[in-house]
Amino acid sequence: MNNIVFDPVVNPKRHFEVLDGLRGIAALGVVLFHFMEIAAPDYRDSFIPHSYLAVDFFFCLSGFVLAYAYDGRLIQMGKWSFIQRRLIRLQPLVLIGAVIGLLAFMFDPFSDLIDSFSYWQVILLFLSACILIPYPIVPQRYNNLFHLNPPTWSLFWEYIASFIYSIYLAKASKQILWLIVILSAGLLCWESYRSGYLAVGFGGDNFWGGGIRLSFSFTAGILLFRTKTFFRQQVPFWALAAALAAVFFIPYSEIISPVIDPILVIFYFPFLIALSAGQQVLSPFIKNTCAWLGDISYPLYVIHYPFIWVFMSFVEQENPSYNDMAIIISVGMLLLVFFAYLVLRSLDEPIRRYLSKRILKNNAASNARELS
Repeated sequence: MNNIVFDPVVNPKRHFEVLDGLRGIAALGVVLFHFMEIAAPDYRDSFIPHSYLAVDFFFCLSGFVLAYAYDGRLIQMGKWSFIQRRLIRLQPLVLIGAVIGLLAFMFDPFSDLIDSFSYWQVILLFLSACILIPYPIVPQRYNNLFHLNPPTWSLFWEYIASFIYSIYLAKASKQILWLIVILSAGLLCWESYRSGYLAVGFGGDNFWGGGIRLSFSFTAGILLFRTKTFFRQQVPFWALAAALAAVFFIPYSEIISPVIDPILVIFYFPFLIALSAGQQVLSPFIKNTCAWLGDISYPLYVIHYPFIWVFMSFVEQENPSYNDMAIIISVGMLLLVFFAYLVLRSLDEPIRRYLSKRILKNNAASNARELS
C-alpha cells in the first residue's frame, strides 16, 4: 500500500476530520454501552457488549494526535506549556462532570446510597473526582476509582500518558517505541486472558489493567504517526464509522472475548486509524458531520455517567419492563447528546478560551526560563 508522507512543517494546518468523526461514534457507543450494562447486566444479553474497547481506541487516537500536534515543537514550547495546554483542554470538563456527579449522588430520587457515607467521605469523593486521585470506596456499585464520574478513570491514565510523553516519549526513538509496544502487547494479551476480557481499569480491583491498556494503545498511536502510516485509499466516512461501530456489536463470549479483544486492540484499531488519517477528499456535509461528532465526543463521554447512576437507581427501585427501558434509553441518548452540546458551548468552550488568554500568554516567559 502507498503511504501518504505527511510533513507537519509543510502542511501545519492539516486536520484529521474523519478521526474526529470516529471519536464521536466511539463516545456514542460508550454511552449506549453504559445504559445497556444496567438494562442487561450480563454481557451475553447485551446487543452492544464490546463498547468498552472504545477506550482503547481513544488511547491510540490520543497518542497519534499528541505526536502529530507536539512532536518536533515540544522542546521550543516547553514541558510546562504543554502540561498547561493539556490541563486547559481536559480539566474544565473534569470539574463540570464532578459537579454533575455530586448533584446526582446527593439528589438521586430513587436511591439513598449517599446515606451510607459520612460527610467527609462525600467531600473526599468530590475532591477525588475533581483532581483525579483514585478513591474507590463504593463497593455497592462496582468499586469505581471515581464513583461520582466513573469514566474519568481513563482521563487519570490520559494525564499520566501526557506527562510521560512530555518527559520521555516525545524524544524516544522508534526502536524504543517498538520495544514498548511489543512488551505491552504481551501484557495486554495476558491481562485479557487473566480477566476474561479487556473491560478493566475502572475499579479498585482491576486498577493496573488500565495502565496496561494505555501503555500499548497510546504508544502504538505515537508510533503510528512517527512511521507516517497513513493509507491513501479513499473510503467513505460511513464505511469507516461502520467498521468502528461493528466492533462494539460483536457478541460477548467467555471463550472468544479473551482472544478477540487484544487482536482488535493490537491490530484492528491502529489499522483503522491509519486508514482514517489518510482520508483527504471530504464533502462539506461530511466535514461538518465529523466536526460536530468530534465536538460532542469529549463532553458526552465526561458528563453522561451520573445520569446512568440515576437510571440504575430507577431500575433497581421500579423494575421496569425491557420495553420501558428501551424507550428511556432512546430518549436518554438524545437528551444526553443535547446536554453535552449545551455544556460544550455554554461552559467548556468559554472556560477554555478564558484560560487560554489568561495563562498561555505567559508561555513565552515560561519557555525562556525553562530553556535557560
